[in-house]
Amino acid sequence: MKMKTYRAATSTAAFAKVKSELGNEAVILSNKTVVENGCKCCEIVAAVESEPVRPQRHSKESVVDAALRDSVGWQREWSQIKGQIMALMKPQMDPSKLTPKQRIALEYLEREEVNERVLTHIYCTMRETRDCPVMTALDPLIKATPFRAETWTNTFHAFAGPGGAGKTSSLVRLALRMKKERPGMRLCLATADGGRGKGRLVLKHYAELSGLAFREIITKEDFTLLREESRRFDMILIDLPGLSGRTTLEEWSRLYGLDECRDLSIHLVLNPYYSTAQFERFVDKYKSEQLASVIWTKLDEACTFGAVLNMAFASGLPVSALSFGPGIKNSIRPASEEMIWRLMFMRTLPDGNKQP
Repeated sequence: MKMKTYRAATSTAAFAKVKSELGNEAVILSNKTVVENGCKCCEIVAAVESEPVRPQRHSKESVVDAALRDSVGWQREWSQIKGQIMALMKPQMDPSKLTPKQRIALEYLEREEVNERVLTHIYCTMRETRDCPVMTALDPLIKATPFRAETWTNTFHAFAGPGGAGKTSSLVRLALRMKKERPGMRLCLATADGGRGKGRLVLKHYAELSGLAFREIITKEDFTLLREESRRFDMILIDLPGLSGRTTLEEWSRLYGLDECRDLSIHLVLNPYYSTAQFERFVDKYKSEQLASVIWTKLDEACTFGAVLNMAFASGLPVSALSFGPGIKNSIRPASEEMIWRLMFMRTLPDGNKQP
């Protein structure tokens, strides 16, 4: 067995070193905070059964050639499967079997970039029940659990999602909103994104300005300490890092001990203008038993809102908050189903303004 010690400023950085050198088969033996040259850092001891095989170096041309060669088979296979599915479905999706209002609704959703799976489901629902109202078919697809202290009664709430999605700003906006609604609420803002200084500084800045507690989670040990003092707070909001490479939310949660916290809800922060392929990747990358809701951000910058319906259909998660506009204050709303449908069909943002 090969065993090695790695040190870095954060657990994420140290874990990346482990995966880079020892590969995915590495076993984490310990994860603790140490002091090196007067600075606190993370120390991970990892081991593998045998020496990993180091990847061979390839030229740019050979990498591209190999990728194209390997992709031909699965692309052809997927195209054939998709073609067969659509060939079976299209004859069944006869617009003449729908009422004029139903057809208009389906055409509108298609322009909003609602994907084929969702459109097929809606069509089948409306066709099975004669004169089925459009909203009767749509209502089961979207659920909302508004992000309010009285609704989400657990203590820990972590904000996950890709870099640039708006996790930090959403966390701050919700914290300020709850503090305004309930001045006596004991809130703690925590960052686990030690590798990105800007997010840490933003959280610390607003915590100091608003009289909120602030904590940093660099190692699993830090999260254990935060759990021990959690009785001091009504709610703890945690800013998680954007996960790079093939690292999944489940892997990251195990590394930091979040998977052991039964009092934790994770909220996936997204904006509507990612591509379909990216959304599919996010569903896989951020899957977790603790995943509890989706928060949609940057709604004022979006051209279409079909992604909200696509994600609800694919994940089964409720929407908890809707964020819009550049400001920190008054730019986020706890979600409601009516608010989401107004956004979808009337292009009305949560503040009542129309999106062009």
